[in-house]
Amino acid sequence: MGSWLMRPERQQQLELEQRHGQQQQDQSHGQQQQLDQSHLQQQQQEQQQQEQRQRYEELAHKSGFSRKQIKTLHKRFRHLSGNKEMMRREHLDAIPQLSHNPIKKQIIDAFFDKRNQHQGMVGSYEEITLDQFLMVMSHFRPLAHISRGEERQAASKQKLRLLFNMHDKDSDGIITLAEYRKVVEELLCKSGDFGDQVAKAIARAAMLEAADKALDDFYEGITFEMFQLMLKALELESRMHIRF
Repeated sequence: MGSWLMRPERQQQLELEQRHGQQQQDQSHGQQQQLDQSHLQQQQQEQQQQEQRQRYEELAHKSGFSRKQIKTLHKRFRHLSGNKEMMRREHLDAIPQLSHNPIKKQIIDAFFDKRNQHQGMVGSYEEITLDQFLMVMSHFRPLAHISRGEERQAASKQKLRLLFNMHDKDSDGIITLAEYRKVVEELLCKSGDFGDQVAKAIARAAMLEAADKALDDFYEGITFEMFQLMLKALELESRMHIRF
């Protein structure tokens, strides 16, 4: 029977039923889309978390930090950089904990010094990544947290190399006696174990001892090898630590 022969009430009822059925179908389709989208977002989130875990694992192997420490340092990096992927000098310059550090400038410069990235390069970066930030931060890890002898010796040498690079500003592999004295004095004062006058006296004695050794040969400056030997008794590398 054609719709034109139907009673008006029956035709209205059929139209209502059709509209209701279409609404239910649309609603079901929308719910399925939401479920699919939610499932996709969950998969993407899980994939991102897996990629981040793998990245933290790689960074832990390179830097010596634990994954938990890297996660904390990553958050600190993002906070200091204004939630950016790259960090600049002014970001570190704004750290309150560094404001009264006697070697603040040298510490900040060390993060951008290419020599401290173990890649055999010289010069400096304008910006650094999280990986580069962690590589320099690893030099400041307390030696007491490193148990194996070989790793401890390697970490001690890296600390001294970083310290040497801080004062070898022209990257010629040599520092002067005056710079050597400044290294000793700054670290002793910063450690808090000695007063200023005592630290200066020890630094002067260290410089004079270095001068005596230098006179044995034609003096051109203190090389890293000499620097390493001279500081061995003072164990200054054990005083190298910073908190951000």
